Amino acid sequence: MTAPVFLVEEGALTGVFPGTVFPLDGPEGRHAVSVRRLRVGEEIVLTDGSGTGVHGTVAAVEGKDHLDVAVTSVRSEPEPRPRITVVQALPKGDRGEVAVETMTETGVDAIVPWAASRCVTQWKGERGLKSLGKWRATAREAGKQARRLRFPSVAGLATTRQVAQLLAGADFAAVLHEEGSTPLATAPLPETGDIVLVVGPEGGVSPEELAAFAEAGAHPYRLGPSVLRTSTAGTAAAALLLGRTGRWG
Repeated sequence: MTAPVFLVEEGALTGVFPGTVFPLDGPEGRHAVSVRRLRVGEEIVLTDGSGTGVHGTVAAVEGKDHLDVAVTSVRSEPEPRPRITVVQALPKGDRGEVAVETMTETGVDAIVPWAASRCVTQWKGERGLKSLGKWRATAREAGKQARRLRFPSVAGLATTRQVAQLLAGADFAAVLHEEGSTPLATAPLPETGDIVLVVGPEGGVSPEELAAFAEAGAHPYRLGPSVLRTSTAGTAAAALLLGRTGRWG
């Protein structure tokens, strides 16, 4: 089994090299010591979530929330090529966290929650901020579980206009739609740059939204003969593209 991954603050691994000792404390230290019950000599990985990873072994354990990591190697993971962003319409209930979790495990690079016109769920006020916080926490935990060194970003809630602007700047943009005439499996894909996929709500993408996205350069594509739920379509599409672009090669 691969070593467990723990998240440290951005920039905390600067200047760390093999032979140094890195202290892990706070919530992640507590999780390592009191939940995972790591002991001296066990392997561990630290990451800043932005592509830098430190591999080492536990050198010492103190109390319930502190351990020292003897660093054995440092690795820097390059930016993925091409980069895959999924615009995810807000699903009902906890299906949003399910979507974020599985897309993170699959390898999506960025997730943009979208307030589509046909979304039953609405993020407003404190409730909206709480829901966004849950998505971001889910991405962090799923990133660690998947042993990723580069975690996906989760943007703030986007309007249809903001999504259209994002699509206009992409190297390849697609709206997943059951009535799309072209299979995503045969779409021409760029070797580098940004791929942006739009996943609509359970009620579907409205004609007005489709028109706005088409004007921005994003056309409808279908995944397959079956209709997927909004919480699973992004994961399935991302897996298809990761295989086609060679990122899963």
